[in-house]
Amino acid sequence: MENIDKKTEVHDIRRDRPYLQRVFGAIFGIIEILLAFRLVFKLLGANAANGFVYGIYYITHFLVRIFEGIFSRVATGLENAAVFEPATLIAMIVVALIAIIAVELINSSAKTRISTTEVSEHNNQLK
Repeated sequence: MENIDKKTEVHDIRRDRPYLQRVFGAIFGIIEILLAFRLVFKLLGANAANGFVYGIYYITHFLVRIFEGIFSRVATGLENAAVFEPATLIAMIVVALIAIIAVELINSSAKTRISTTEVSEHNNQLK
């Protein structure tokens, strides 16, 4: 009669975690940089007719639009077009919090998978 042993193998499925963290970090980092450009351009009264400035405003408008109206805009006094836009700052904070939560979810969802297989003693002796 053959003895059957149980063999437990541990497979670490966390090896994809650094890749996912880098991807999320890159995506959220790009969003944060675009929002930072918008904040600085608004503070300095950048010319919205400029292609680059217009592109930044256009790309980030949907993120900032959500938070408009929470606080009123504050003129900086540098020029008539120079304003402090609190909605942009709030959007930056919210995006950073979402990024932190996403990375934590990636960390907590990466668990170790354990599988048990039966190995006969005869197979072990052949090795």
